[in-house]
Amino acid sequence: MPSIPQYSLLVVCAVAAFTDWRTGQIPNWLTLPPLVIAPIYFGLTEGAWGLARSLLGILICSLVPLFLFWRQAMGGGDVKLLAAIGAMSGYMLGLEIQLFACGLAAFYALLCLCWEGKLLRTLRNIACIAANTVLPRSKRTVINPELMTSVRFGGAIFCAAVIHLGVRTLAA
Repeated sequence: MPSIPQYSLLVVCAVAAFTDWRTGQIPNWLTLPPLVIAPIYFGLTEGAWGLARSLLGILICSLVPLFLFWRQAMGGGDVKLLAAIGAMSGYMLGLEIQLFACGLAAFYALLCLCWEGKLLRTLRNIACIAANTVLPRSKRTVINPELMTSVRFGGAIFCAAVIHLGVRTLAA
């Protein structure tokens, strides 16, 4: 049976997916309270280990998203949502949801690019971006920002959380 933190996680992810879909943003009023409340809750219910697990979840689940945010490949709301998931579920489940969400978002993006006829152009952009990381500045290819494609990540995070927690619940 799912616990209060797991239900809370699903509610936060559902609201984040909805607001991301509607506005393209995940609001602070949704993501910041779990970052504060979850460590306190786990500290009170599970002691020092619960507090540490929640804080480690915040730290570990935000490392890669922060790097992607720094490289302008992810939005700040997505970073805070993934950190909040780590706070509410711990770093192992948080990383599993994060990885699964990335796979779902990649699959969705691939379908959208195929549907819109932009797949080959996007693959060329990806190859140029990858090559630019090792080429000297004078030989790098400039990619027009209008040719870049973005995917809203909130829905993928929600789907990953539902599927992952559902599988864990059924397996238990």
